[in-house]
Amino acid sequence: MVARLAYDQKVVDAAMAHAAETGVPGEVAFEEARRYAREIVPGFSATVYFGFGTRAAKWLSRLLFRVRVGKVDKELGRVDPTATVIFVMNHRSNVDYVLVTWLVADRSAISYAVGEWARVWPLSALIRSMGAYFIRRGSRNALYRKVLARYVQLATEEGTTQAIFPEGGLSLDGRVGPAKLGLLSYIVEGWEQGARDVVFVPVGLAYDRVLEDRVLVAAAQSEQRRFRNRPLAVAGHAVGFLWARFRGRIKGFGTAAAGFGAPVSLRDHLAAGGTVESLGERLMAAIAAVVPVLPVPLVAKALGDGAASREELTARVEALMARLQTGGAVLKLPPQGLSAVLDEGLTPLIRRGLVSENLQPVERERALLHFYAASVQDL
Repeated sequence: MVARLAYDQKVVDAAMAHAAETGVPGEVAFEEARRYAREIVPGFSATVYFGFGTRAAKWLSRLLFRVRVGKVDKELGRVDPTATVIFVMNHRSNVDYVLVTWLVADRSAISYAVGEWARVWPLSALIRSMGAYFIRRGSRNALYRKVLARYVQLATEEGTTQAIFPEGGLSLDGRVGPAKLGLLSYIVEGWEQGARDVVFVPVGLAYDRVLEDRVLVAAAQSEQRRFRNRPLAVAGHAVGFLWARFRGRIKGFGTAAAGFGAPVSLRDHLAAGGTVESLGERLMAAIAAVVPVLPVPLVAKALGDGAASREELTARVEALMARLQTGGAVLKLPPQGLSAVLDEGLTPLIRRGLVSENLQPVERERALLHFYAASVQDL
């Protein structure tokens, strides 16, 4: 694939244009394109993916959360088996990669588009062997963008199952954001009439606890999408969690759930006069519609600026659930009833200090409370 990509005529043309624009020799420009190709193309290993990766993903997911599937649209059973399937997901947490890898492991291996954060040894080697390809999200280098575009197009032509996060990064406010059209535009531009169809599967992800929540809220408040890497702090939290988990003092971080919406055919979308822009809007709306509603976000939304009593909060939760059900929302709540919903949603908020015992938001944690409530507002 590296050779095919480097010698692809469109990449060669882009390399020659880059040489003419920058004044470097053609051989140098061509070698630069080869370097980008080696950087992007994954080195998939079935042994690593199915022998280690999916098992580790299952273990980690179940260690951290109660994993539930909120919805699987019946149309998914009728997808053309020759089509290229691309999962499009909202990006709530870095756990998204782990969760979805496990949930679809019995059907397919998934090639993820992964940001530059993962290009550190030895993590980069492991991720590449899991079939992921790295992208420089902020790069404006025309040659690099052409190499990336052609890789995505070639992989799509070959039927490689892929997963992308159209938002382009983790949600800073808890909502499902608008699509950034980079990868989608590459797929649409590379598709030709008569080629195998491309089918997009919307996936909505939700968590009772987003592990990076404080980092994301701080980034939103600073209005800069910059995250400080603190490996020692992360390792310390991980060791503390594992010790408490195996001693039975905590049971994890609540529920994590995924909803799988109705597939969207690229062939049908374009035949109906659709564009890349309308495709992005359609996919993000479909993702938002299948994001499961979980206890913590539901209670955070119902709480608002505080409640006078538990009875008042219970009534608000019940009314909100009724409105969501009427609107067709995917509710993934405890089957034991309203009391269990309130307990599972309220107890973590109080334990973490986001809500006081008298059911009032703690002022310094108000932004974090809104972060969780926002995932319900989309519906």
